[in-house]
Amino acid sequence: MATNTLLKPWHRILYVQVIIAVVLGIVVGKLFPDFGKSLRPLGDGFINLVKMMIAPIIFCTVVHGIASMGDLKKLGRVGAKTLLYFEVISTIALLLGLVVVNVLKPGEGFTPPGEVFHAEARAVETSHSHAEAAKSLNTTEFILNIIPKTFLGAFVSGDLLQVLLIAILVAFAIAFMGERGKPLLHVIEYGSQVFLGVMHIIVKAAPIGAFGAMGFTVGSYGIGALNKLLTLMAGFYLTAGFFVIIVLGGIAWYSGFSIFRYLNHIKDELLLVLGTSSSETALPGMIEKMQRLGCAKSTVGLVIPTGYSFNLDGTNIYMSMAAVFLAQATNTPLDLRAQISLLLVAMITSKGASGVTGAGFVTLAATLQAVPGIPLESLALLVGIDRFMSECRAITNLIGNGVATVVISRWENEITAEELQANLRNPLTLSAHGATATPLSESEEA
Repeated sequence: MATNTLLKPWHRILYVQVIIAVVLGIVVGKLFPDFGKSLRPLGDGFINLVKMMIAPIIFCTVVHGIASMGDLKKLGRVGAKTLLYFEVISTIALLLGLVVVNVLKPGEGFTPPGEVFHAEARAVETSHSHAEAAKSLNTTEFILNIIPKTFLGAFVSGDLLQVLLIAILVAFAIAFMGERGKPLLHVIEYGSQVFLGVMHIIVKAAPIGAFGAMGFTVGSYGIGALNKLLTLMAGFYLTAGFFVIIVLGGIAWYSGFSIFRYLNHIKDELLLVLGTSSSETALPGMIEKMQRLGCAKSTVGLVIPTGYSFNLDGTNIYMSMAAVFLAQATNTPLDLRAQISLLLVAMITSKGASGVTGAGFVTLAATLQAVPGIPLESLALLVGIDRFMSECRAITNLIGNGVATVVISRWENEITAEELQANLRNPLTLSAHGATATPLSESEEA
C-alpha cells in the first residue's frame, strides 16, 4: 500500500493535497482576510460530514471489538489481563496529555478581542446553557437519560452515551450466542467496512475542509493564530515521543526487552504507517512480527486486533490535549472537575476509534459531544493540522499495541526474557513454540 502511494503522481497524494490546501488557506487568509472569513462553510461542511459518521462507526467498532473476542469463557486469564493493561495504559496516556496541555497552555490567547469571534462566542454561550442544564440533572436522571426511548432513537439524536450503551448490549448478546452469533458479527464487520469506506470518501474532502478552515482561521485571527496551532502540534509530538520512550520504554525494560530494539524490529511497519497515516495498514505485518518474537498465536490474535479498538495510546494523548486546547482557544472554563469528567468520557469514547485516517478526529468530536461546554464548532480550528497529527497518533497506537502483545506474552510465560532478547537481535531464531520465523525481507536483511 505504501508502494502504491509512492507511485501516485505527487498532486494526487492526499498528504500533499492537504499541505497545499493549508498553505493556500494561510495565503488567502493573510492577503484577503474578508474572503478568508467567508470560507468558513467549507470547514463547517467537512465537520458536519465527520459528525454524520460518528454514531455508526462507534457502534460497529465497539460491537465488533467486544463480540469478536469469541466465547467470553475463553477469554479467561489472558483476556482479563489484556483489558486491565489496556485500561491502565490508556488512562496514563490521557493523564499525560492533560498534564502537558495544562502546562503548555497552547490555546490561551488564541481568541482575538472585539467582534471577530462573535459566532464562536454565541456557540460557547449556547454550550454553557447546555452545561448548566446537565448540571441540574441528578444522578438518577443522568442515568435514565443514557437509556434511549427507542433502539434507533440514539442514532437519530446522536447521543453518544446512548449509542455506546446499545453497542455494549448488542456486543454481549452476540458473544453469548456463540456460533449462532457469528453471522451477525460478520454483518457488523461488513457494516463497519461500509461506514469506514464512507469515512475514506469523506477524508478525500479534507483538503477542501483544511483550505476553508485555515482561510477562516488566519482571516479571522491573523497569522499569529498559527503559532498556537504549531505549539499544540509540537507539544503533541513531544508528548507522544515521551510516552513511547519513557512510559512504554519503562514497561519494556521491566518486561525484559529494549524499546529501541523493538522499534527496530517493526521499522518496516512504522514506515508503512508513516506513509499512510493508518495503523490498520500494518496489521498483517505486526501479527507476523509478534509471532516471530515468540508470542503465542492465540495471544497475538487476541491482543493485536482488540488493541485497535481498546488500546489507542496516541489517540488518547491527542484527545485530551486537543479538547483542552479547544477549551482554552474558545475561552471555555474547564476546571479540574470538568477535566476529570472529560477524562472519564474519553476513556469510553477512545474505545470507539479504529486505526484509519481521521479516526482520532471522529473520536475527538464524539468526546466533545458527550462533554457539554466546549463548542463542537471549534473543531474547525484543528482541521488544517489534523492530518499532520494523525501520523503521530497512528504510529504511537501501533507501537503501544505491539508492546502490549509482548508484555501479555511475558506475563503468560510464553517466552522468557532471554529468548525475547535473542529474537530481537536475530528474528530468524526459532521461537519458544518451535515455529521457524519466515525469511526476512531485503530491507530487514540490510
